[in-house]
This record gives sequence, structure tokens and C-alpha cells, in this order.
Amino acid sequence: MTDRIELFLRLLDFKHLDNHSCILNHKPISPHHKDKMSVPPAFSDIAKPSNDLLNKDFYHIAASQIEVKSKAPNGVNFNVKGKSTHEGSTSGSIEGKYTDAASGTNFQNFHIASINIVPPWRDKPVQAMVSIQPDSTLLLIQYHRTGLTLTQGWSTANSLDTKIELDGALVKGLKGEIATNFLPATKAYGARANLYYKQPNVHTRAFIDLIKGPTATIDATVGHEGFLVGAEAGYDVQKAAITRYSAAVGYQAPIYSAAVTATSNLSVFAASYYHKVNSQTEAGAKATWDSKSNNNVGLELATKYRLDPASFMKAKVNDRGIAALSYNTVLRPGFTLGLGLSLDTQKLNEASHKGGVSLTFEG
Repeated sequence: MTDRIELFLRLLDFKHLDNHSCILNHKPISPHHKDKMSVPPAFSDIAKPSNDLLNKDFYHIAASQIEVKSKAPNGVNFNVKGKSTHEGSTSGSIEGKYTDAASGTNFQNFHIASINIVPPWRDKPVQAMVSIQPDSTLLLIQYHRTGLTLTQGWSTANSLDTKIELDGALVKGLKGEIATNFLPATKAYGARANLYYKQPNVHTRAFIDLIKGPTATIDATVGHEGFLVGAEAGYDVQKAAITRYSAAVGYQAPIYSAAVTATSNLSVFAASYYHKVNSQTEAGAKATWDSKSNNNVGLELATKYRLDPASFMKAKVNDRGIAALSYNTVLRPGFTLGLGLSLDTQKLNEASHKGGVSLTFEG
């Protein structure tokens, strides 16, 4: 019996252990449990605070839009969207999303006498544990569901979209997606494989078009104490050539952030800044320069003011004199109204202004 125990401990690389009794500790997996990791944002989100302030929740872009979100008793989330443009065209989509939440048991500790060992396989989908007693040995193998998400959508463009997501099944921090689309009218189809890998201070992504090329877009962000450095590159497998590349640096703190990006093969440069002045007021700005098209620098300024816990207003203006205003309020739980207006301040007497309304229902 002693020889078997020593062999088992050597296989697990546990050295200098003299006691032979083992205790198994485990805890159920909560579907809401997430590891707390200091993961930097994705490359496209290095300037996200200022981009959201400048572009999000402005409702003049469409004449009208409506969104209905609901959840069925079996856990399927439905999202129906409709939009009417200022040119008179309409579009819409319906989407269903089902998540098979992670479940099962995770072994947390392996006790040998007074020594506590954290097993290196505790985050794996398949786990094994052994209990050794003087008169018996028990081998326990179990599998826990790591969670799979299925999303299917159908749009007025007669496009059938399907996406399958698997998060953390093989490696901790690794998420994989398979996304397909099919156009029944033309028999055209597409397929993409997406990979996301997150670890403390590192965030990488890969988007692979399996039909066209194939082509791949890979980006990575490295962060340390708020400082961010990121790069992106596109690669065509058939041509064996890099098709595009971009870079970015930034800094993010709880109340302010700044970023400088160079996109389109380092030909378009942008510098952005975001500041949360207080609990009610936010401000931000962005300057953009295209080195190939002209020598002028585009400038945008935006601010957001929270009127009360249920409503806020936003305003922005750019160097061309285009000003935009928006108002968002929660009329009642599950019902949100958005109003937007865009004005060309250099042509106030012309019919170039735009307005829009947005309704969102959540149930």
C-alpha cells in the first residue's frame, strides 16, 4: 500500500509528504461566478470611453427605431429590432439567444495531513481526485458543463445568422466562437471563427474568415497599471501577405482616460480624451487627422449630464459646425425613450437638420 501511495504522489509531483490520508473538498459552480482578473480592454476598446461618449445614445442617425427585449421561461433571450432611416428605408431583425450555463462541481483543495495543495487541474472541464485511506483507495472522475451559448438571428435582408460560443472549455480565459450567415435568395454563405484570450495584463483576439481567403485579423493589448499598448494586423493566407495594420497606446483610470490610435496602415491618427468630472457630468474630445486625404484636423467635443437617476442629456459638436443633442429617460421600468436632434449650425435656414426617436422595451 505504501508503494502505491508514493507512486501516486510522485505522479502528481508532490514531494516530501509522509502522511497517507486524503480529504476531498469541492464546491458547486455558480452560473454567475466569474474570476476576477485585471484584463486590459480589447484593441478596439482602448479608446472606448471617449468613443462611447461621442457616438453612443445619439438618436438622430435614424428617423425612428424600436427595440424589444424579452426572456422566455426556458431562459431564451429574444431581441427584436426595427429601424427607419431618413431616406425612407426600413430594416429589422429578430434574434434568439440561449445559454447553457456552467454547472457541476469544482474540486478546490487536496488535503494531505496538514498540507493543503491546490490541484493544477481544478479549472479543467474534466477533473479527477483520489482519496487514499489505509484500507481503501477511491478514484473520483467528474465532468462539469462549461457553458455554451447559441445565438440565431433573421433579418429583413433575408440573412440567417448563427453563432456558437464556448467560453473557458479548454483553457481558462479562452473563448471560441463559430459564426455563420446564409442568404437563401442568393445561396451565398459565410463562416468565421473567432478566438478571444484574456489573462491578467493581456487581451488577444483572432478573427478568421474561413470562406474568403481565408483571411485573419489578429490584435493584442498589453496593460500595466493603467497603461495600454495594442496592435492589430490583417493577414491574407492565399497571398501570404499582411493586408493592414494599426497600433494604439492609451491610459485608463477610474475617472479619466486618454488614447492615441494609428489605423489604416498608420495613415489615420486620432487622439482622444475622456473625463468623468463628477457623478453627473462627463466630458470628452477627439481629434482625427488623415495623412493621405488632407491636412485638416477633425475635432469633436461631447458632454453628458445626468439629470436624475432615470434620465440624462448629451450634446456634441464637431469642427464642421454639426451639433447634436439627445435625451434619454426611463419612463417606467422596462420602457426607455430616446430623442435626438442634429443641427447644421452653418446652414440653419436649410432643411439639413435631422431628428429621431428611439423606444426600448425590456421584459
